[in-house]
Amino acid sequence: MPSSSSTSPYSRIILKLSGESFAPTGERGISMPEVVHIAKQTVRAAQQGVEIGIVIGGGNILRGAQFTAGASSIQEATGHYMGMLATVINGLALQDALESLGAQTRLMSAIKMDGVAEPFIRRRAKRHLEKGRIVIFAAGTGAPFVTTDTAAAQKALELECDILMKATRVDGVYNDDPEKNPHAVLYDHLTYNQVREKNLRVMDSTAIAHCMEHNLPILVFNYRNDGNIERAVRGETIGTRVTSAAPAPA
Repeated sequence: MPSSSSTSPYSRIILKLSGESFAPTGERGISMPEVVHIAKQTVRAAQQGVEIGIVIGGGNILRGAQFTAGASSIQEATGHYMGMLATVINGLALQDALESLGAQTRLMSAIKMDGVAEPFIRRRAKRHLEKGRIVIFAAGTGAPFVTTDTAAAQKALELECDILMKATRVDGVYNDDPEKNPHAVLYDHLTYNQVREKNLRVMDSTAIAHCMEHNLPILVFNYRNDGNIERAVRGETIGTRVTSAAPAPA
């Protein structure tokens, strides 16, 4: 349960950030104004008394899947490891942005690299969270052929989080791509089965299966609207919520 001083219905959350959130739309690399925008929202959210872990992607730098097509001389598994290292680079940028705002942080990596990050140890991660540190989880699960969406679901379950929040550049889950179809319809609530049956782009199928099996709620929302991370943490109605059953009628 949240502490008595908390303004959030949640005690502990995992926030999933894509690598693309670190760069302007359609661009690559790291834009520190974009990173600081996310960091400011995250710090304000943490001030509401919720423990925050962040799982970060690396697509703004490199995707392992880009080596799977054509006659690439890089093996697919190697490409995935390269993508994991990209998430560590993003993690370092986010860590400095958060600390420049006065937050206490830890960067933990699923691939051992003692010079820049702590190794991920579940009990240590939980202790960091309990002490109010924002913990950034990089390098996915440390294994190839696993997405950072699945890593986020696994971390949320390992760390006994109340909800998995996926920050995106659109307002939630739609029946079509809203960036291409202006008439796409936004869902305010879905069940895991509906996500699978409709083949909706929420998270990858393995991540959805993990959340469904353990009844872990998912919230998909737009981080680009300033203040939305805090609103999500406060439990306000934004984005699309995915749970095991449809909500009761009002």
